[in-house]
Amino acid sequence: MEHSQRPVLIYDAESPLRAWQARYWQRLTGNAVDYLACGEHAVRYPEIPAAECRRTIRLITPQGQHFTGAGAVARVLSLGGRPVARRCHRYLPGYARVAGHFHALAARHPGATYGLARLLWGRERHPPRYQLVSWLFLRLLALIYLAAFGSFGLQAEGLVGSQGILPLQQDLQAISAEYGARAYWLYPSLFWLNAGDTALQFVSLAGIGAALLLFGNILTRLMLPLLFVLYLSVVYAGQVFFNFQWDFMLLEAGFLAMFLPWGSPLVIWLFHWLLFRVRFLSGIAKLQSGDPAWANFTALDYYFETQPLPHAGSWLAHQLPELILRVGVGWVFFMELLVPFLVFLPRRPRQFAAWTTILTQVLIMLTSNHNFFNLLSIALCLLLLDDRALQRFRLPLVRPGSGWFGRDRPNNAIIGPGRLATASAGLLAVAIVSSTLTMMWSTLSKQPLPAINEVVVRGLVQWHVINNYHVFPVMTTERPELVIEGSGDGETWQAYGFRYKPGELTRRPVFNIPHQPRLDWQMWFAALAPPYTRVSYWIHDFIQRLLEGSPDVLALLEHNPFPGQPPRFVRARLELYRFASPAEKKSTGQWWTREPVGLYLPPREKGG
Repeated sequence: MEHSQRPVLIYDAESPLRAWQARYWQRLTGNAVDYLACGEHAVRYPEIPAAECRRTIRLITPQGQHFTGAGAVARVLSLGGRPVARRCHRYLPGYARVAGHFHALAARHPGATYGLARLLWGRERHPPRYQLVSWLFLRLLALIYLAAFGSFGLQAEGLVGSQGILPLQQDLQAISAEYGARAYWLYPSLFWLNAGDTALQFVSLAGIGAALLLFGNILTRLMLPLLFVLYLSVVYAGQVFFNFQWDFMLLEAGFLAMFLPWGSPLVIWLFHWLLFRVRFLSGIAKLQSGDPAWANFTALDYYFETQPLPHAGSWLAHQLPELILRVGVGWVFFMELLVPFLVFLPRRPRQFAAWTTILTQVLIMLTSNHNFFNLLSIALCLLLLDDRALQRFRLPLVRPGSGWFGRDRPNNAIIGPGRLATASAGLLAVAIVSSTLTMMWSTLSKQPLPAINEVVVRGLVQWHVINNYHVFPVMTTERPELVIEGSGDGETWQAYGFRYKPGELTRRPVFNIPHQPRLDWQMWFAALAPPYTRVSYWIHDFIQRLLEGSPDVLALLEHNPFPGQPPRFVRARLELYRFASPAEKKSTGQWWTREPVGLYLPPREKGG
């Protein structure tokens, strides 16, 4: 018997399944393994009977060791840079037996197994490569960061500046007085160094600059952690105005993106895990809420009209036939409860999950204003694909190692994983998966977090490394709107005009993606709650700033009916808004109809 200096895999080339597998392993291992078809092996290994050769695959090491079946597969994968199967085979109790049973089952039913394999992976299976999709994901993430920081800069002083609705300096002083030194850990923010108006704009501009550098593939490894820290500071500074799931989702994606240049498949998988949790937990929340609109498949009868900030596409969607709206609810459940599990399956089901999710997010953008949330979901879907899936689009500027306009530069976006990177990715995966599984169990069982890892989970949540998600668990069926009015004499009242939320009945609902007008958005929540709850407490401060005539707060509005001097009185009323019917719109030009509900807050007098 002649021993090769490389391992030799002997397989039945006449079996479509074995040949299909061998071609994949050859692509995976390259020159690390020699491949011999049954019949060709007789010269080098005459002691192996032909019948035995055709029964199962056999791996022969340079030392003369023979491995067959699942054991041979595990070692071939390890030689191709996939050591997990071999480690599980050696160290995980029961793994070898289960893998052996599956291998034997496939050997007994090769035709069915081959058909299933082609269904899951395609006509040929290739080792997945993620350089191109990772490169493109980071460019899209840069654009989302750019929009987020730009949006913050436009509103920062009006929301949390020194003359804003909820001044950041006062908030930090109260936190420091309550928690002492612990405050820096509980509220991680660069604004502890300086919380003035100049600092707010500096962070916004720094975020914009870092996002542009990331988009240009310049200092990628440095820009990613910088952007995470800057936006974490923004989220804490924004208080109630930045307490949204898409802000947390951007932070979690941004945190994982810091490890994307390592090139570890585990990091790619963690992105899959993030997308799964966002989608699946949103579906579960709808079931757990017991909301009749979701249970009766009538949620879309209300959604387009009652969402926080509709645009013109929302009005059009609201006119769709009821049958289509019912089917739409079924599609939502399908996309949130079933499709998320496809992200853990092989290539073809995973691609189906990616493209259907992208389609769904595009449809949502055509009918809703959700700032950068849908764009970020689409970006995450790219990581469900691989480089081969995108190569068909022939994007000339999208290639790893290129800057703007295709200039050649060293590839500082994606590197191969070393041992330290692989080990670190493993620890990261264990921490994130174990903590998020605990959170999911707590959510589904409605039980408190177990004490064994409560500290770890709360610490990771505090820094928004992990988060809980539950998008639209309950559907509002009516649209109360807050109307803020001022008066100089307490009898004649004039309404303030907002840039994005419904106001004038004839004004076309505005499309504002990827910008999120935080004040307009928060007004929607305040109208749904009494005036002294945690989502509406800030309305009192808002009214006070209007009485003071704060220029930073007034800059957030479209129309100030008191340009000369502030009013003496300000009050808040509730009105019930509904989309105008096509006939009403045609005859009156109105997008909305409304009727008064009552007083939300009584008149407050300046200095009172």
